[in-house]
Amino acid sequence: MTTAAELPRLTTLSHGAGCACKLPLATLDRLMASVGQGLGGAADANLLVGAAEGDDAAVLRLDDQRALVLTTDFFTPIVDDARDWGRIAAANALSDVYAMGGRPLIALNLTAWPADLPVELLAEVLRGGAEVAAQAGCPVVGGHSIDDPEPKYGLAVVGLADPDRLLTIARARAGDRLVLTKPLGTGVVATAVKRGDPDPAAVAAAVAAMTTLNRDAAEAALAAGVEAATDVTGFGLLGHLHRMLRASGVAGLLDAARVPFLPGAAELAGAGFVSGGTRNNQAYLRDHVELEDGLPPVVATLLHDAQTSGGLLLSVAPERLGGLVGDLRDRGIEPAVVGRVLDGPAGRIGVRRLPPG
Repeated sequence: MTTAAELPRLTTLSHGAGCACKLPLATLDRLMASVGQGLGGAADANLLVGAAEGDDAAVLRLDDQRALVLTTDFFTPIVDDARDWGRIAAANALSDVYAMGGRPLIALNLTAWPADLPVELLAEVLRGGAEVAAQAGCPVVGGHSIDDPEPKYGLAVVGLADPDRLLTIARARAGDRLVLTKPLGTGVVATAVKRGDPDPAAVAAAVAAMTTLNRDAAEAALAAGVEAATDVTGFGLLGHLHRMLRASGVAGLLDAARVPFLPGAAELAGAGFVSGGTRNNQAYLRDHVELEDGLPPVVATLLHDAQTSGGLLLSVAPERLGGLVGDLRDRGIEPAVVGRVLDGPAGRIGVRRLPPG
């Protein structure tokens, strides 16, 4: 019988870690351009959000009061603890429903597992996923598994939303303020874990952030009348902000000094723990992002850092900002007002080192 000490570390079994293993943005753009409308099929008046929008989930109107939200997300191990990996993957998959303003209803496991790894280890992954899904009031009722040399885990999730109160990436407006609900840095922490040189305190802080549901943030956004949102995952803060601004036909300005980072993240980024996913983000965004002279390289890295189960990025009208920030704080979330939406070339982002004054 294989003992725990004899088992390989989970993160050594994969080419990437968490959402950093996603296909690069440039590849996805080419893919969608080549597929065209084939993914969506015939137009349906009840399809409120489909493949063409590039949003976090698909949304189908059921009637005037209800819309079905459908998403799926899975990835390779991001930490070596099996249960924590399951918890993180489940929170990440559920986040896409919250990012649309929905409530998760039911989920299915998606599992790829090497035949030579004990199935008991997979059971720990599934228990972790079910634990977080239960916190969301979303039962996991089955799923699908395949034999695969690289382990992968995630969920397919069905949720419910009000069709008149959806959050989408295409509704940011010039003048809006940009609010971030979780600090950045999970990518550099995951890379340190994969390379076998993690700071235990940094890992614990990252796991705590990644296993925190975005439910309260989404509820506060809906209560404040927010209409534009996305969650920050593998394309990094700048990548997801670019997609939101591009879909909305506007530009943006980010105040780097106001962006929060996880404990130890800056040190790990400075030490070179940068994932391939983050480097892909930097390459893709080079023509869309203007970094102010003097921006520290570590900060630039973290703004591109490929996140897993990150926070929500909300675009909120200035007159609603105070109410949103207060509500988030009342729910135990410390929001950061990290920039604003501007008139300008769609998807263009300026990053300034210091805010004015």
